[in-house]
Amino acid sequence: MHFQTTARDHGVSLAEAIRVWGRIALLSFGGPAGQIAMMHRIVVDEKKWIPDSRFLHALNYCMLLPGPEGQQLATYIGWLMHRTLGGLIAGGLFILPGIVSIMGLSIIYALWGNVGIVGALFFGLKAAVLAIVVEAVVRIGKRGLKSTAMRLLAAASFIGIFFLAVSFPAIILASALIGYVSAARGNLAFAAVGHGAAHEDRESLLGNETPAHALPSGKRALRVSLIWLAVWLVPVAAILITAGPENVFSQIAVFFSKMAVVTFGGAYAVLAYVAQRAVETYHWLTPAEMLNGLGMAETTPGPLIMVLQFVGFLAAFRSPGELPPLVAGALGALLATWVTFAPCFLWIFLGAPYIEKVRQNKALSGALAAITAAVVGVILNLAIWFAIHAIFRETVAVHAHGLSFDAPVLTSVDFWSFALSVASAVAIFRFRIGMLQTLAGSCAAGMGLFLAGAI
Repeated sequence: MHFQTTARDHGVSLAEAIRVWGRIALLSFGGPAGQIAMMHRIVVDEKKWIPDSRFLHALNYCMLLPGPEGQQLATYIGWLMHRTLGGLIAGGLFILPGIVSIMGLSIIYALWGNVGIVGALFFGLKAAVLAIVVEAVVRIGKRGLKSTAMRLLAAASFIGIFFLAVSFPAIILASALIGYVSAARGNLAFAAVGHGAAHEDRESLLGNETPAHALPSGKRALRVSLIWLAVWLVPVAAILITAGPENVFSQIAVFFSKMAVVTFGGAYAVLAYVAQRAVETYHWLTPAEMLNGLGMAETTPGPLIMVLQFVGFLAAFRSPGELPPLVAGALGALLATWVTFAPCFLWIFLGAPYIEKVRQNKALSGALAAITAAVVGVILNLAIWFAIHAIFRETVAVHAHGLSFDAPVLTSVDFWSFALSVASAVAIFRFRIGMLQTLAGSCAAGMGLFLAGAI
């Protein structure tokens, strides 16, 4: 099969694109907010591949999708620049460093994570992660909530998902409807965020025109759907048929495939869903271990959703069947990664041409902007859920007067976890210390507490 290596319209060779996407992949620390900001700086400001307005339009679509918006945004831009091959390169490179890193850390954790100094390291790690998640709420809120209506929608989303157990798909649909109707009536409360000035479009290499390959086509949509559904679901079906539905690999394949469809709102929303199901339904790991996995994902390049590889590793490692535990864990990790990211390429390659077509539609752009606001509320939900399970040893389920949530038992507070979380928050918010330095300091404090006999 022959692929065009240079696009005539923008002049960016495929070789240059590989170098840029490789650089972005290696620098993709800091969660979705940091990854998106870094990608914007390189692709829009430095390389001037696409204008700001186009970048933000693509971002709003990716935040509508289930899965990691950073990886999907890279796939979208790579597809815009170099067709399907460009999308595969951009999206694939974005997750490759994380796959390698999380696999290595998962093996270390499985072998030594509950022993002495390693356990202490992860004790400090999870405390710092709480502060980082809170910072993500603030950063994404500042970027995405540009009006009172958007802030109110974010608050309503948080209340609905945390206190009332409203499903995120319902929140997304309601938010999209509110944004669509508001923008259709000329209300600017949900106007798409961005500068998108004409001179920015002219300065960018791609400009504001739609490339020929980005035009929607029913024939192309059918072909893309068949190919990527097969890539995603044929391995799942094969495992179910050969191993049976009770096998841990079948459970991983089915669970994470369902997750790929129903968990909207990017990495943080996915983590909230997976943490609750993996911990409470499947008992693959504990809330503390989920925080440890999130800490791994925070300290390695790639999307935070790579924590799902850690979950898949532990699930199979602890139920290996006839396989050696490490081999089973590695296969479980790769299977979780496969069924998590294969659908991401489907969503982009199938939907992006239609999203490009509606870029000038104010009502649909308003719907996408409203979804961005709802996502902020979901991120806050994750931050509080993790805080409760990290700082308090016990929780009690509350089901009364229409409420449904886990409340902490205040007398079960873990003093040292609380103290390290506060210290990490002060380091990040007051002294503007970087994420990696904060994580390193908190890990060192955890090991110090262990050596002193405090934990």
